[in-house]
Amino acid sequence: MEISATGRFEVRITVADVGKRVSVRRLSEPGDPSAKFTDTVGVLTSWNDGVLLITRKDGQSVRIPESTLVAGKTVPAARARRRGPAATYEELARVSARAWQPVESERLGAWELRAAVQGTPPEARPRGAAAGRRVGFTRRANSVLPLGDPGLPLDAALRAVRRWYDERGLPAYVQTATGAAGTQELLCAELERRGWVREVTSELWTGALAPVADRAEGSGVVLSRTADRTWLTRYQRKGVSEVALRVLGSGPSVWFATVPGADGEAPAAIGRCVVDGRWAGFAAVEVDPEQRRRGLATAVLAALARRALDEGASAAWLQVEADNVGARALYAGLGFAAHHAYHHYRAPADTDGYGPS
Repeated sequence: MEISATGRFEVRITVADVGKRVSVRRLSEPGDPSAKFTDTVGVLTSWNDGVLLITRKDGQSVRIPESTLVAGKTVPAARARRRGPAATYEELARVSARAWQPVESERLGAWELRAAVQGTPPEARPRGAAAGRRVGFTRRANSVLPLGDPGLPLDAALRAVRRWYDERGLPAYVQTATGAAGTQELLCAELERRGWVREVTSELWTGALAPVADRAEGSGVVLSRTADRTWLTRYQRKGVSEVALRVLGSGPSVWFATVPGADGEAPAAIGRCVVDGRWAGFAAVEVDPEQRRRGLATAVLAALARRALDEGASAAWLQVEADNVGARALYAGLGFAAHHAYHHYRAPADTDGYGPS
């Protein structure tokens, strides 16, 4: 906190600092001798009518009456990472998007509108309201990736987004990120102000690739370029369509890992990796519930990591939902750490017709 030469706290932020990362201290009950200090760090996303709105790195917004402030200052946009590969948010956003590509997309300025409707090819799909609400294969492949200026005022851009998804019978989603330099706290706040609903929050973690490859032999892991019928029997999203297979198979260099099951049918474990330059992206790591805690997930990751190293990659990324305690413990043990959080905001009028994230 900012402390003056006289030893007093000072508020050194103003409305002009909206959009900057700040650290503030406030009193829970001003004037109460027993009141406690509370500190908040995040991006100052608005300061209107005597109330500050600060978006923390996890995407949660905190409303702070300016009358409760006792200290405040601007702070660096993001803390330096102490371990793991250095990377910008935009680099990781583009790499992760290339690893999970939609069936169709369209540009709106620097925004990318993405869709992958299950079961119906684009040329045969009815348009407009008559299409009804359809199911998209994952929110990532059926949401807007807003990396820059849409070329329109925000309200006009959001209307265009909703029209585009409505024509495809899909709910409109915008994928945003928080918690790193260049992320979209301001856009999150504007979406929330317009009634868009945040449905899912996950984190993108990064780590060095070589330590993952060294963790297990992976001699029982079979690698393939395609997701065959056996692999799909373990994949958690049931009823996988041709559209889903196109998304699963998309990316610069895609590998699927399988640990065969004892019955010759459902695998004991599976995984997916996309190699893209220096990056290897891990996904779909799943283990038979009856065979967990036997190192199978680590073996799958190690086998995929060795393949990625052979192709010239040196760094790894993966995505994990905030409430997946077991996966987070596994990835932390392999040297991964959170880089940023990302969120999916749904347009307020859309309430159904969507598959898993």
